[in-house]
Amino acid sequence: MELNSKIYIAGHRGLVGSAIWKNLSEKGYTNIIGKTSKELDLLDPIATAQFFEEEKPDYVFLAAAYVGGIMANNTYRADFIYKNLQIQQNVIYNSYKQNVKKLLFLGSTCIYPKDAHQPISENELLTDTLEYTNEPYAIAKIAGIKMCESFNIQYGTNFISVMPTNLYGPNDNFDLEKSHVLPAMIRKTYLAKALLTDDWLTIRKDLDKRPVEGINGTSTNEEIARILNQYGIFEDRLELWGTGRPMREFLWSEEMADACVFIMNHVDFKDIVGHSKEIRNTQINIGTGKDISIADLSALIAKEIGYEGKILFDFSKPDGTIKKLTDVSKLNALGWKYSIEIEDGVSKIRQWYTKEQE
Repeated sequence: MELNSKIYIAGHRGLVGSAIWKNLSEKGYTNIIGKTSKELDLLDPIATAQFFEEEKPDYVFLAAAYVGGIMANNTYRADFIYKNLQIQQNVIYNSYKQNVKKLLFLGSTCIYPKDAHQPISENELLTDTLEYTNEPYAIAKIAGIKMCESFNIQYGTNFISVMPTNLYGPNDNFDLEKSHVLPAMIRKTYLAKALLTDDWLTIRKDLDKRPVEGINGTSTNEEIARILNQYGIFEDRLELWGTGRPMREFLWSEEMADACVFIMNHVDFKDIVGHSKEIRNTQINIGTGKDISIADLSALIAKEIGYEGKILFDFSKPDGTIKKLTDVSKLNALGWKYSIEIEDGVSKIRQWYTKEQE
């Protein structure tokens, strides 16, 4: 990419898109464009086509997606498959139609089978059954990979798919129902500490910033306590889903963005197709290659936030896949490797979240 290339980031205000925007800006790129969902509904094929026709971007980062944690994935299954398929096909097709030089499609490591060999290499795709709780979302992301591969094979485009591991960082979604595991644990622990120490000012400021099911800082103590209890936050304890045993890998979002910009600049589809006549599994895993148990993560977050109450696990709730660790040797061989460890990342996101409340 040239510094003045027109670069469109779909989903530029989310966790992923905002990190990519920041990375590009810091590297000196000056012609970055983005549209909010109100300005451009990527579910609308006509509006999306019109946007691409008018803007004609040179490069596209497809970071827009309908995302959420295990509870949301299991509850809103139709939304997760329909909305993601629609966004992907609209953006990928119009990128082809308007001769975009290169597109980077961001998926998720949930595309891999629940019993995949560990660490999970790109070749594990479609070798076994997916995890049930997020199956619709995973199928949508697999379809995105296959769309990119198929357009490349048939039309000679240069569309690359990357599969980041579990991400966390600035501008994440901290919704207690729909967020991913780490941001949900950050907020729950933050609120649990405030409830434990009878710090209602902090609780009200938090709920004013991010209301929960209509409950905000103006609600009564009883209403607030009731909704927090519903999400496992009590005066004397914090309850988290599952057993705490699952192992998860986490990557700081700004490092993921750096990997994406690196790939956009240095890797083409021809570099990753191999020599087989059957072209598949061309996606690139982005991660650290290290994992931590949910129980150990909860203890790490509690220590960082200063929460001294009890942390219990609700065994009646699903764990999801027990272990999910990516093999990042392909990415490392291409020339990129992470640097921020989970301990430093948790400290950084705690600082960011606390500052957001001011």
